[in-house]
Amino acid sequence: MRALIAEDEFLGRKVLSAFLSTLFEVDVTVNGKEAVAAFNMAHDEGKPYDLILMDIMMPEMDGLEALSQIRATEHEKKLRPQVKVLMTTALDDAKTVIRSFHDGEAAGYIVKPVRKEKLFDELKKLGFVAE
Repeated sequence: MRALIAEDEFLGRKVLSAFLSTLFEVDVTVNGKEAVAAFNMAHDEGKPYDLILMDIMMPEMDGLEALSQIRATEHEKKLRPQVKVLMTTALDDAKTVIRSFHDGEAAGYIVKPVRKEKLFDELKKLGFVAE
């Protein structure tokens, strides 16, 4: 399985990579623009991502815009199944949560700092980890 981490903070990238590396082949990007490019490249190579952890607040392109572009590409190219996306953010903002789920069809939402137990609970809900 493959996972993409889109996170602008170095420590966040390191922690999430360590958590996920036991289950996934992990790639890392530092902003939404890179995340969209990595998503497209993975599909072009025939090795799409199963999971994306997308930070909401990032430079160049935020996570919500990146997710919007990823979903548009999936729709345009009729890619199924859609990649599972967990949004991560330091903001506990109901409006952002609603936009993530409604507009971006995110599969989950984790408030930072991301704890391993919380991440793995979300991975269980998505079927990546056995109960």
